Amino acid sequence: MRNPQSVCEGAVFMLNWAHCSAVERVSGKVSGAWLFRDTRIPIRALFENLEGGATVEEFFEWFPGVTRKQVETVLEFAQQSLVDT
Repeated sequence: MRNPQSVCEGAVFMLNWAHCSAVERVSGKVSGAWLFRDTRIPIRALFENLEGGATVEEFFEWFPGVTRKQVETVLEFAQQSLVDT
């Protein structure tokens, strides 16, 4: 099983995020990036920060609009998507 922190190297952004309940893509909102639902925070920010050595707790401090459940769902989705490939 891959470490979800290492998926930032392109793979995570090729996943079909449309099947992940914690995210949304709204045309014209943050250039159409995949965002944590009901926020303007791109999921890319989570993976970039984790890859850079940040902890999930630090991510919550820096991005207070994101819930723990959203992060858990995104990480589980990414992990499961990589296992299924």
